[in-house]
Amino acid sequence: MKPISYGRQSIAQEDIDAVVETLKSEYLTQGPQIKEFEEKFAKYVDTKYAVAVANGTVALHLCAMALDVQPGDKWLTTPITFAASANCIKYCGGEIEFVDIDPETYCIDIDKIEQKLISAPAGTYKGIIPVDFAGYPVDIEKIYAVAKKYDLKIIEDACHAPGGYFIDSKEINQKCGNSRFADLAIFSFHPVKHIATGEGGMVTTNDKELYDKLCLYRTHGITKDENLMDENHGGWYYEMVELGYNYRLSDMQAALGISQLKRAAEGVSQRQKIADSYTKAFSEIEEIQTPVVPKNVSHAYHLYVIQVDDRKGLYEHLREAKIFSQVHYIPVHTMPYYKKQGWKKGDMPVAEAYYKKCLSLPMFPTLSNEEQQYVINKVIEFVSK
Repeated sequence: MKPISYGRQSIAQEDIDAVVETLKSEYLTQGPQIKEFEEKFAKYVDTKYAVAVANGTVALHLCAMALDVQPGDKWLTTPITFAASANCIKYCGGEIEFVDIDPETYCIDIDKIEQKLISAPAGTYKGIIPVDFAGYPVDIEKIYAVAKKYDLKIIEDACHAPGGYFIDSKEINQKCGNSRFADLAIFSFHPVKHIATGEGGMVTTNDKELYDKLCLYRTHGITKDENLMDENHGGWYYEMVELGYNYRLSDMQAALGISQLKRAAEGVSQRQKIADSYTKAFSEIEEIQTPVVPKNVSHAYHLYVIQVDDRKGLYEHLREAKIFSQVHYIPVHTMPYYKKQGWKKGDMPVAEAYYKKCLSLPMFPTLSNEEQQYVINKVIEFVSK
């Protein structure tokens, strides 16, 4: 059996052809593929606007800029996420505080969000960054209700969940990252994600003003829009009206993204089938805790996370069998940088308990039945000892 990683990109001949065609075209960057990718992705997640950017971290930073995060502003997020979900607020000089997770969904605990808000003076917090962890759609409708009560902004980190959705209180399917209940949402196109462009990301919104800000900030804060400029010397003229960055995606990456997007729904469906096979195989084994997914949720399964008591033992057992599982995530508040900010072990007991047992098994659409059965057998072999 060849080595099996926890995640793997799927590159088809049509993807290669799309990139080659772009390489032969007039534009390698800042060309027509960008706009096409944005429009097709916006349609896929059911939102008005999408802005393609260099990666998911950039997407988060641009969101913080667009929402005018200022030094000292306090935002909330989950400790079980990649560090960028928290770091984006720090980039703008703001402060991040963590809220513990729900023990079943592994997403931020909505009740604990409100408890934190109730106990603080009015106006203490400016916003929330919930994460659709592992592909599980956080109940952004409930978070929105809390945020509206306390006048908070929302950035939904949907990097794990394009194609996932939940059914809201009005029985409507709400796709992850559609920004119906958030100011902005972000996605990543890292190779292990649902859509791979090498590196890359996307910001989605239904707010035209925020969309315009994002477009400006991703390109150095430079514009040729006469409505934004002080002067206009001719067709060559441009002005830098804000401090922005070079956060653009290339046309080659966009071409790959457009091609990958054609198979995105099929990929989610295959991930769900793989997850069902794992869950069925482990359902009668008390030593293995599998994901809990209620009927009103369609999990996108970027990750398939189990919990076992001897996580390190299982990790090493699988590694010996050339199965490269992974841990998602080390709680962000326990990282040395955030410990210097005053956070410590014991502050997020549910997240820390989860971390001690969690392990992400191989999950990607091209995982074969034979490979998956091999993984299942090796997991059961270990826990049965």
